[in-house]
Amino acid sequence: MDEFQGLLQTIPKEVNWDGLLLYYYNNFWCPGGVLKSTIFFQRNFKAKDSDIILASIPKSGTTWLKSLSFSIINRKKCTTPESPLLITNPHDLVSCMEYDLFLKSENPDLEAFSCPRILSTHLPYHALPQSILNTKCRIIYICRNPLDQFISLRHFLLENSGEDQQKALPIDEAFELFCKGIYPFGPVWDHAEGYWNASLNDVQKVVFLKYEDLKIDATSHVKMLAEFLGFPFSPEEDENGVVKEIVKLCSLENLKNMEVNKNGLLVLSPTIKFKARSFFRKGEVGDWKNFLNNSMAERYKKIMEEKLGKSGLAFELL
Repeated sequence: MDEFQGLLQTIPKEVNWDGLLLYYYNNFWCPGGVLKSTIFFQRNFKAKDSDIILASIPKSGTTWLKSLSFSIINRKKCTTPESPLLITNPHDLVSCMEYDLFLKSENPDLEAFSCPRILSTHLPYHALPQSILNTKCRIIYICRNPLDQFISLRHFLLENSGEDQQKALPIDEAFELFCKGIYPFGPVWDHAEGYWNASLNDVQKVVFLKYEDLKIDATSHVKMLAEFLGFPFSPEEDENGVVKEIVKLCSLENLKNMEVNKNGLLVLSPTIKFKARSFFRKGEVGDWKNFLNNSMAERYKKIMEEKLGKSGLAFELL
């Protein structure tokens, strides 16, 4: 792909704190390992009106959202005792566009996927393929306190870096890059604001979730998601505890203790492999306090307030 090599020579690039390259493509920092697959996704994906797109910046609750969405939609086919989640990692059940499908093929055949197709992406809203924006497919976006998300991604990348851990920058230097917006699929503020504005402009197409709200009241949010997706729970299902079963099945504590999520690798390419257990760490709100000091948090709070301005979107960072 000569065109791709030419692109690499012309767009800005930075070394992320973990030693891997980030390219400033399409107004966001794209990890070098998935830049080509991102372009394939943008060019070749053909959305259907029935598609469900799960969007997030990495480590914002993606695994949880995949588990919940899959369970809501497939609850008629497989009851909780027979759920594929008991024997399959959520990321194998809901494939990521740029990290899986379009990484393995320039133009994968997705017609064999049963409808509705549940697919995920980390791309910002403005960078999504036009077919997603121009069809009636639904988008669920989940975000998280950026400080918690920063810490979660750092642990995830370090656990999967092996011997390359020695190349990683100290946390204070990594935080400097974070404050500049140099971050996988970032800047974080642009990523969140893009989906926030989209959710305000078209409530039928985009729903905007916060991880912290989901933690506080998962049951109500599962019911809301079911309505949004067109798979509402019947009064009988509610009375029979189906919603609570799904919430329990998809809880971090439950998924973390399943054998399939304790061992093995998710092999996406010869160079991109993730330990299954690395997708399940703490999931705690406020865990950043164990790694960042208050002055760092105050600094980032001011940055977010300045960047988000009058958008109406705010995060409780402290």
